[in-house]
Amino acid sequence: MLSAVVCYNLCLFLLQQSGLHVLNPAGHVTSSHVQWTLKKFLALAQHFRLPLFLTDVAALSLLSQDAVRQHDRMMREPHCSFLCTGHPIISFGLQTNLWKYDPGFLLAAQQKGFELLELRGEDPRLASLDTLSGEELPLHFLFRLHSYSIHVVLLYERSGNYLWHGPVRLKANVDRSFAPFKLLDYGRHAGAYDRPELVLTVLDGLDVRVPRNVSGFLMQRRHARFLECRYRDARSFLQLYPEDSSAAAVDFHRKAKSLLHLAAQTLAALHIPFWISSGTCLGWFRQCSIISYSRDVDIGIFISDFRSDMVAAFRDAGFSLRHKFGKVEDSLELSFLDNDVKLDIFFFYKDGDMAWNGGTQAKSGRKFKYIFPLFSLCWAELLEVKVRVPCETLDYVMANYGATWSLPVKSWDWKTSPSNVLENGVWPVAEWAELIQVY
Repeated sequence: MLSAVVCYNLCLFLLQQSGLHVLNPAGHVTSSHVQWTLKKFLALAQHFRLPLFLTDVAALSLLSQDAVRQHDRMMREPHCSFLCTGHPIISFGLQTNLWKYDPGFLLAAQQKGFELLELRGEDPRLASLDTLSGEELPLHFLFRLHSYSIHVVLLYERSGNYLWHGPVRLKANVDRSFAPFKLLDYGRHAGAYDRPELVLTVLDGLDVRVPRNVSGFLMQRRHARFLECRYRDARSFLQLYPEDSSAAAVDFHRKAKSLLHLAAQTLAALHIPFWISSGTCLGWFRQCSIISYSRDVDIGIFISDFRSDMVAAFRDAGFSLRHKFGKVEDSLELSFLDNDVKLDIFFFYKDGDMAWNGGTQAKSGRKFKYIFPLFSLCWAELLEVKVRVPCETLDYVMANYGATWSLPVKSWDWKTSPSNVLENGVWPVAEWAELIQVY
């Protein structure tokens, strides 16, 4: 009579050969089943010329540039070192501009035994202040073979020249047991990414595309959360307070868009993250645009990201320095001019569970302090530019503008109007030459 161990191993071998679902004694999908499933799926994707690339966090975390190159040269045997992460699901990305929706692939996958769940959502690219289309597009595909799932995240091009994926939203009729949704790497929130450069390599005996800069992609993923403009609320606001369509307002809108794009490029080259702040943030949150009567663009930068070559970089980009107030240790503020539009850069200081930025009155040396609850940063889009905003946008806006933030106020005194402003002393007269510089 065969022992229990021999019987188990024999059954395991026969099941593997037949391609059926295989579990180890602990109840996990075996590496051989993972490889067999992925081989089947990737072969099908290759046949239909789907340019899938690996986005799975656990798998990519195992990679380094040296490991990728080494495996590209040497790994031709079906060892499962990278793709068998112990999870019952793995994720891939698909840039939709490189693959038009092809139901033939989806049908072929189902004919090969894969169960399919397609999750759809509203197309934000069709929404605007003029129309709310409500049209839907596919956002996520989930393929299941027995209890192993493959998650394909669809990445769409946005007007700000970046890639976007939508959130996973399960409708009432969706089978919640179809996949381990809580384990999904992508979809808890919408996300925004720079377009990755991809390389084709061999992982665990399979041809797989991966981002060339794996660590950079993973860093993006950690900070990828994207907030969509609130078009419906903005539309309601603009019905009450119609947008200024004068020639001066249209001209400011055009110049502000150019300035924001150039500022974003300049700071990206320095690897300095920024977010839209003050009235610029209010305009995005309240009306999905810039406030025409503000006549400037406001951004925030954490003082920990300050670089001494910032002023030179902005000058090289064509900006002229208008003023420099404060110092790195206290209340630093820079202001530049581009094409008659002012760019104010406020530097923020963290203090416990709060953050603050400073202000200086040039003629008196008086100092001011603006207090905000501590916040995290999300991506958004303003004037067709990919920018960051405080994720806790309402709290941020209310700190600055109070409970009446939704009402337009054209008469604004930066020293007294903000809800969060505090007097913060006076700069010593002996230091004015260094700390209050106006050009």
